Amino acid sequence: MKDEKNARTLTDLLQEHHVDDVLEGEVIDEIQLAQIKPNPFQPRRIFDEEKINELAQSIKEHGVFQPIILKKVRQGYIIVSGERRFRAASKVGLQTIPSIIRQYEESKVAEIALAENLQRENLTPIEEAEAYKVVMNNLKLTQAELAIKIGKSRSHVTNTLGLLNLPEQVQQMLLTNKISMGHARALSKLEDIQQIIKLANQIVEKQLSVRQIEELTKTEIKTNKIKRTVDPK
Repeated sequence: MKDEKNARTLTDLLQEHHVDDVLEGEVIDEIQLAQIKPNPFQPRRIFDEEKINELAQSIKEHGVFQPIILKKVRQGYIIVSGERRFRAASKVGLQTIPSIIRQYEESKVAEIALAENLQRENLTPIEEAEAYKVVMNNLKLTQAELAIKIGKSRSHVTNTLGLLNLPEQVQQMLLTNKISMGHARALSKLEDIQQIIKLANQIVEKQLSVRQIEELTKTEIKTNKIKRTVDPK
């Protein structure tokens, strides 16, 4: 079972489930937008409003060319694929949207959301980390297995997941480009939240390089180890 999980990548998953295709015999229904809910596993927190507006203008002029993919749930539907089209259609005031209804297990919905976002539009590092965590939990994958599935190195997965250890305000500094991914990766190796915040502020105030912050975090880690040895409490 583990070998099968390792062998299939997210690219395989998108192809296997024909996310971009209308399959023979499938019906395209006009579904009320009011009945549709966003994908609960959607990793993206921030949508590019300019791109949504451009898509909305296209939909206003030409309609929705490609149906979105939905999963039927107890109350309405959730989006499996096509959230940008859904948002754009909402912007121009459409009441319905062309949709294909398919039944997927929850784990597949999470996988497809991650695959689409990783391959089609860049996620922020925090969004990527949260998506990795969701897929790992749903599919019971190790970091090594996830790395194979998404075609990334094990160290990339480990470093990305480590960003979730950062306090919210430091994550925000990364999202707003006040600190770089290299800075954030170094900070994520620290355990003390106050130390992390203090060093993050120093990066901004003193324009510290990644190399400088790596040296500072190494010093902090070494100091903390010595403290624990001297005073195990």
